[in-house]
Amino acid sequence: MAAARKALVILATGAEEMETVISVDVMRRAKIDVTLAGLDSDQMVTCSRGVKIVPDKSLDEAAKEGPYDVVVLPGGLTGAQNLCNSEKVKKILQEQEGRGGFVAAVCAGPTAFSTHGISKGKQLTSHPCAKDGIVAAGYSYSEARVCKDGATITSRGPGTCFEFALAIVEAVVDAETAKSIAEPMLCKT
Repeated sequence: MAAARKALVILATGAEEMETVISVDVMRRAKIDVTLAGLDSDQMVTCSRGVKIVPDKSLDEAAKEGPYDVVVLPGGLTGAQNLCNSEKVKKILQEQEGRGGFVAAVCAGPTAFSTHGISKGKQLTSHPCAKDGIVAAGYSYSEARVCKDGATITSRGPGTCFEFALAIVEAVVDAETAKSIAEPMLCKT
C-alpha cells in the first residue's frame, strides 16, 4: 500500500476563505492527509470576509511533521502579504522546492513565491491585481485559470479553486483520483 500523501496549507490572517476551504476539502476528498496550519498560532484566524477558521495546528508544529508532498498558499490580499512577510513561510517554501516537492498558490498567494524567490524561471498565474508585481519580479506570466509548470501550481482566484485543487490532486495523487472526486461534486472536468 502506498504511503498517504501529505499537504500543508498555510492559513494567514486575511486569507481568502473560499480558497482555503475548497482546497482543503477537495484534497481531503482525495484522501490526502491535509494539515491546515495557522501562520502565527493554532488559534482562530479571521479571513478576508470575516469568516473565522480554526487551524489544525500552528505552522511551527506542522513544520516538524514534514516533509509534505505539497505546500499550498491561499490568497487574499492581506493573507498573501502576511505570507510574504513571514520568514517561516520563506524557509518552508525553500525547503520544499529544494527537495523537489510541489508548491501551489492561488489568487495573490503567488506573490509569496516572487517575494521569497521560489519557482524562479517558472510560469505563474495569479489574480489580475498581482500580475504586475509577478512580472516585475521576472516571472513568465500565464492568463490560464490554472498554470502548472513542473512542481509549481498556481491559479487565479476564488472562482478557479475547484480546478486548482483538482490540479493539485492530479499532481500529487493521479488523474483518475481527481476525476473520481470531481464527478460527484458536479465539477466541470
